[in-house]
Amino acid sequence: MTVPSIPDGADRGGSARRWPREVLAPLALAQFVCSFAGSNMTVMIKDISEDLDTTVQGVQIAITAFLLVMAALMIPGGILTDRYGRKRCLVVGLSIYGVGALLSAAAPGLGVLILGNSVLEGVGTALLIPPVYILTTLVFTNTSDRARAFGAIMGMAGIGAATGPLLGGLITSAISWRAAFVFQALVVAVIIVLTRRVRDPLPPDPERRFDRGGAALSAIGLALLVMGILATDDNVWLAVGLLVGGALFLTGFFVWIRAKERAGGQPLLPMAVFHNRTSNLGLITQHVQWLILMGLSFVVATYLQVVRGYSAIGTGVVFTASTVGLLASSLGAERFAKRRAQRTLVMAGFAVTVCGIGLLIALADNSPSAWSAVPGLLVIGLGVGLMLTPSVNVVQSSFPEELQGEISGLSRSVSNLGSSVGTALAGTILVADPSVGPYMVALVVLGVVGLGGLWAAARLPRTPPPTRHG
Repeated sequence: MTVPSIPDGADRGGSARRWPREVLAPLALAQFVCSFAGSNMTVMIKDISEDLDTTVQGVQIAITAFLLVMAALMIPGGILTDRYGRKRCLVVGLSIYGVGALLSAAAPGLGVLILGNSVLEGVGTALLIPPVYILTTLVFTNTSDRARAFGAIMGMAGIGAATGPLLGGLITSAISWRAAFVFQALVVAVIIVLTRRVRDPLPPDPERRFDRGGAALSAIGLALLVMGILATDDNVWLAVGLLVGGALFLTGFFVWIRAKERAGGQPLLPMAVFHNRTSNLGLITQHVQWLILMGLSFVVATYLQVVRGYSAIGTGVVFTASTVGLLASSLGAERFAKRRAQRTLVMAGFAVTVCGIGLLIALADNSPSAWSAVPGLLVIGLGVGLMLTPSVNVVQSSFPEELQGEISGLSRSVSNLGSSVGTALAGTILVADPSVGPYMVALVVLGVVGLGGLWAAARLPRTPPPTRHG
């Protein structure tokens, strides 16, 4: 595939200086609102379940389904950006997301909430997030500029996830949980206005074919895996069946794309994106980061509300600690990238995060106060913020321009799969019997997963090989 030249006026060497507001503002805000949506409902569990006459597990299903729809459709979303254009998909995705937010705000029952929040917002996110990362990679080619840009975007991702409980709690306590969805719709409207001045560096490729078979196999496989995790606390045999089915569908997906590629067709993903060792390890670290972040968010929020009886605003205030940590470390992303290798930053991030989980366990066991979670959440925020940007940079920088659509979709799919698995895994442990015992078990499990992420980060090359173009 021949990569088209960049249009005049979009000089990429100076893009970070020419387009800071036009590009970074809407892209960073788009990532913020999607991450916010993934975590703000955790502090509204009691209010939503009482208002809609459902259960805590019903709300958990809505949260997990939103994350799952994003994970399942993110890869197809990345491919569609090549065919229809990155800016067009960004605006269409934002529009669908906004409609979903408004529908959620007016939901009379759990079914409509799932349609608006889980389905429409999930589909909208799958369309709008790949363009965020593709545009950032194409526009900011200088290492320092790209680190700054990804630092801003990933910082907003982390802040959105971390402030979701606080802002969601404030809005819920002051007005209603429904107003939190109206807030999302308003932010989306602002982003759409800001995108008017965003330019797409590359023209769309209308000849790009869409692999429907590959999209169906990957989406069904991912859905079955997460559904299997959710089913473990109700029916073990059903869970095993779903997990095995998911594994079979994903195996079929790989067989499908390999056969299609060998036959000269255009598969959903080329096998080349799975043959890059550096990228594969980076994807593992991304998956684990979001699994831990969203898993911890659900665990701590549920524990504070269900076990300790905290209100939505009280729970959100406790979560401010992780927001402060994330903001502090994310703001230093560019400076850290200049002084330390990305492998070092990712390893340090996991080490700090695991220490934070250890603090949560130690202090919660020795103190009856919910404020004992603050030191651990602060340290976890510092750790996650430290490693979010370098992990994304490692993956995106491992491929040339012609594969940015594919790797962006795969990267976001892996990250959102981590979010959905984290929520499902933690919720499965907690929701069955939310007391101190299951809380501790959930934290220990997440800590062990964090050690797995540290292992993957340690295997990243000290000096990543240069990207091969052409």
